[in-house]
Amino acid sequence: MVADTGGATRAKKRFTTKSDPEHVRAPDLVNRNFTAPRPDALWVADFTYCSTWSGVVCVAFIIDVYSRRLVGWKAARSMNTALVLDALNMAAWTRRHTSLDGLICHTDAGSQYTSVLYADRIDEVGAAPSIGTVGDSFDNAMAESVMGIFKTELHRNPAALAANGAPWKGLDDLEIATCAWVSWFNEERLHSELDDRTPAEVEAEYRHKSQPDAA
Repeated sequence: MVADTGGATRAKKRFTTKSDPEHVRAPDLVNRNFTAPRPDALWVADFTYCSTWSGVVCVAFIIDVYSRRLVGWKAARSMNTALVLDALNMAAWTRRHTSLDGLICHTDAGSQYTSVLYADRIDEVGAAPSIGTVGDSFDNAMAESVMGIFKTELHRNPAALAANGAPWKGLDDLEIATCAWVSWFNEERLHSELDDRTPAEVEAEYRHKSQPDAA
């Protein structure tokens, strides 16, 4: 999992997973084994929420397990299927120049991830869906960890916090802050699980080793 660097405390968790018993659930293809031999072998996805002056904003992420890179994200006012679909679409666009053959996309059993629209888009991307056990956070532990770190690190800058404790005016402010955090997380943040390297460095090293020397 991604390391948390510092002593900031995380906010109390608000549960966002609501399963729909009428939806067909994909099998669990991960079985809590959050390792991958290469980029785009396993993605994990989840979403969380942040408070703003104008109300709660939900933020969805897709994480590449091999490099810990955040390949897709989306912020919206509602935690509906469109939220997670947009994050998936960004991930597919981010990886548009690479093959997604053999990719597994793992989530919890929230109704957004078991919907027909999401399942169809997963199929179009060429990935295999995987869903953990209902109500068990360990079955999507890496994504849960990133959600907590996102909320912790986004709140670390005292200058961004308003007097009433709400750090942003609304969706637009939160999107700007999240975009900056994602860039830092991928390009600059050192991860202990990556031997104190960044996700960008890990992927660059993989490409260098896997491609024949042009010389």
